[in-house]
Amino acid sequence: MKLELGYFNVKDVVFGDVTRYENGVLTVSKKELSELVLEDQRIKDVDFDVAKPGEEVRIIPVKDVIEPRVKVTGGTIFPGFLGKPSTVGEGRTHVLKGMAVVTCGRIVGFQEGIIDMSGPGAEYTPFSKLVNLVVVANPVEGLSQHEHEEALRIAGLKVAAYVAESVKEKKPEEIKVYETKPLPQALKEYPDLPKVAYVYQLQSQGLLHDTYVYGVDAKKIIPTFIYPTELMDGAIVSGNCVSACDKNPTYVHQNNPVVEELYRRHGKDINFVGIIITNENVTLADKERSSDYTAKLAEYLGLDGVIITEEGFGNPDTDLIMNCRKIEDKGIKTVLITDEYAGRDGASQSLADADPKADAVVTAGNANEVIVLPPMKKVIGLVDTAAVIAGGSQKALREDGSIEIELQAITGATSEVGFTRLSAVTL
Repeated sequence: MKLELGYFNVKDVVFGDVTRYENGVLTVSKKELSELVLEDQRIKDVDFDVAKPGEEVRIIPVKDVIEPRVKVTGGTIFPGFLGKPSTVGEGRTHVLKGMAVVTCGRIVGFQEGIIDMSGPGAEYTPFSKLVNLVVVANPVEGLSQHEHEEALRIAGLKVAAYVAESVKEKKPEEIKVYETKPLPQALKEYPDLPKVAYVYQLQSQGLLHDTYVYGVDAKKIIPTFIYPTELMDGAIVSGNCVSACDKNPTYVHQNNPVVEELYRRHGKDINFVGIIITNENVTLADKERSSDYTAKLAEYLGLDGVIITEEGFGNPDTDLIMNCRKIEDKGIKTVLITDEYAGRDGASQSLADADPKADAVVTAGNANEVIVLPPMKKVIGLVDTAAVIAGGSQKALREDGSIEIELQAITGATSEVGFTRLSAVTL
C-alpha cells in the first residue's frame, strides 16, 4: 500500500463564523461544531476551547486526543465509525499538523488524564506542544458507562474529521509518502536485510479498556497482519479509560513513533514488512490463544526480528512476555518496549512477569514517580477529578490549585518517553 500524507502546518486555532483554514490559521465555528456534536441525542450540551503551547492552562480529565485528518482519495477517515469499514491506508490523506482535538468531560471511571500546556507537567506529554481544540461535552443522564464513553469518543472523531475538511481541496505545504509493498515484493526488494515487523499489542481487557479495529472491539479479533499505513488513516481508534500514560490515544495510533522509526530505517538496516496486531485479554486461555497465533504469524512471515509494545501494565505484562518467549522460541529476535510501575519509591517489581528471553528491553520509566503540578491560571474541564483519576488521591488537589500526582496521570507520558528511545535499539 502507498499512502501520501499532505501536511498543513497549523500555527493557531481561533473561533469565527465559518470553519476554514488560511495561512496556517484554522478558524473554527462553534455553531457549526455544536450542531454537529448535538446531532447525537446522547449529548446534552457541548462547548469548545483552545489551549496553546506555553499557556498556563490545564486540561482535565482528558479522554482522547485525535489528529484532524481527511481522506482525499482512497476511502473514509476513521472507517467503521464515520464511514463503512472499508480498508484504508492508500491514496491521499490531508493532515492538520501541529494541532489536535482533545475530548474532555465528566468521568465515569477513575482512569483519565491531565494535559498541562506549561510547567513541569508539560515536559512529560507530547500534547503540550500542540495547539489543542478542546471539546467539553456532557452526555445526558442515565447512560451506561459504555454509552457515555462512546458518545464522547464519536464526538471527538466527528469534530476532528469536520475541521480537516477545510483542507481537503487545498494544496499541501508538504507531502510525505509511505509505502509497504505486498510481502512477496517486499522480500525480494531487500533480500539481504533482516525482515522486521512490529507486534502491536492493543488494550482490550474490557471494563472500558477498549480499542477498536475498523469499528470492531479488539477483544473479538484474533491476531492479524495489517499495513502500517492503515493506522495513519484511523483504522485503529482508542476507546480506553486506562491510566493516561498507559493508553495510546487515537493520535498515537495515527502517529505511532515505532512505525515512523521503522519506516525511517527501512531499506537501510532493516526490511520493515508490516504490523501484527494482537489483543490483551483477561483470561489465560485468551492470552495463550493470541500469543500462539502471534508467534505463528511471525514464523509464517519468515521474520528475523520484531519490536513488541504493550498498552497498559500489570495484566498486559503477561501478554508481553508470552509473545516474547514464544516468538524467541521460533528463532526470531525480539525487542520489548515496556510500561513499568515500580512504586513511588522505585523499589517494587516493575513488571508483573519476566523471562530470560526478554534480554533486549527499552523501558519507558517508572509511572509511579510523583510530580507536583503547579497551579494554572485556567482550567478546562473539571479540576476536582484530580482526586479520583488514576495516579491521584483525595489529597492530590491542594488549596492553592497545585496537584501532587503520579506520572501515570499525565496523558501520553509513558508513550513519549519509551518510543523516543527506539532509535537506540539494535535487533
